[in-house]
Amino acid sequence: MPAKIHPVLTVFIILGAIVLFLGIITIAFNLFFKSSDLSISNKIGVIHIEGIISDPEPVLSQLVEFRDDRRIKAIILRIDSPGGGVGASQEIYSEVRKTNRTKKVIVSLGGTAASGGYYIASAGDKIVASPGTLTGSIGVIMEFIQIQELFKKIGVNLEVLKSGEYKDIGSPYRELTEKDRGLLIDLISDIQEQFINAVAKGRNMPVEKVREIADGRILTGAMAKDLGLVDQLGNFRDAVDLAKNMAGIKGEADLVLPKKKGIRIWDLIFQQATKAINSAVNDNLTPQIEYRWSGPY
Repeated sequence: MPAKIHPVLTVFIILGAIVLFLGIITIAFNLFFKSSDLSISNKIGVIHIEGIISDPEPVLSQLVEFRDDRRIKAIILRIDSPGGGVGASQEIYSEVRKTNRTKKVIVSLGGTAASGGYYIASAGDKIVASPGTLTGSIGVIMEFIQIQELFKKIGVNLEVLKSGEYKDIGSPYRELTEKDRGLLIDLISDIQEQFINAVAKGRNMPVEKVREIADGRILTGAMAKDLGLVDQLGNFRDAVDLAKNMAGIKGEADLVLPKKKGIRIWDLIFQQATKAINSAVNDNLTPQIEYRWSGPY
């Protein structure tokens, strides 16, 4: 006769079978609803771009996160920025263009969305701005500080050894030569053309039409709409309604913000101190070429 299974063992076997069954059901359920386009969702991802644009990585990560999440049906970029670094603005623009191949990206302009802020906005499917939003400023700026006269007054001399004529171009310790200026103007012109072409491509506008207003002028949201740089006048809630319509969401939308990563207080203090020091040094001594509006912000 076969040996009898101990009652306790029988209970464990039954419980194990139940757990295994429930686990398989749960996995199958998650896989189906995460991969199925039929899943019902009213979620809209919201990404904020605020202040000077310098580090694109947080925004890039947020765009990828929302783009890969099938529960997110559309994305709103809320921009309140006077612009910033050329490379940083271009990286975010490029990621927005990748994103709106599969999901609608609606841009909501805050109080200011100028220069690099507008550069990024132009990549969206639609742009909503308030009538008084300060935007536009399609242009490039490069600023230098000169301190050689101060050095002379305090008796400090600087000797520079360099491998080429232009290696210290833009140095605060010497004046620009005419050849320096010619080289830098060529550089600025090339980056300006990149800006013009990006806006023309993003807004589906003729390049020449963009070039006509790409003289750095600041515009209100109302003026920008008349020129074709903005699609609709309204506030953030109007942008939400537009996103709902474009994504086919019925009823109220669930606005989803990116998850905030935990950070220790000491790390935060150290990062802020380092950022402040770097900003003081870079902004005042190192030449910066930027898509940035220099007006009040």
